[in-house]
Amino acid sequence: MEKVNHPKHYNVGNIEVIEYLKDQGLAEDFCIGNVIKYVSRHRHKSNPLEDLKKAMWYLEYLIKITNEKGSGK
Repeated sequence: MEKVNHPKHYNVGNIEVIEYLKDQGLAEDFCIGNVIKYVSRHRHKSNPLEDLKKAMWYLEYLIKITNEKGSGK
C-alpha cells in the first residue's frame, strides 16, 4: 500500500507535492487528471489493481478537499 498512499519519491522535501498544490488552489484539477489517467491506463499495466488504487486515492483526496471547502453538501 505504500506505493499507493505515500511513495518515498513523493516525500523528498518537507511536504508532499499534493499539499503544495492544495495550498496553491491547484489540487482539484490535479486530482481529476490523475483519476482519469490511472483509470484509463490500468488495463495496460502488469499490476492493474495498483493503478485503480491510485485512482481511488486521488478521488478520495478530491472528496476530502471538496468537503473542506464546504462544497460537498
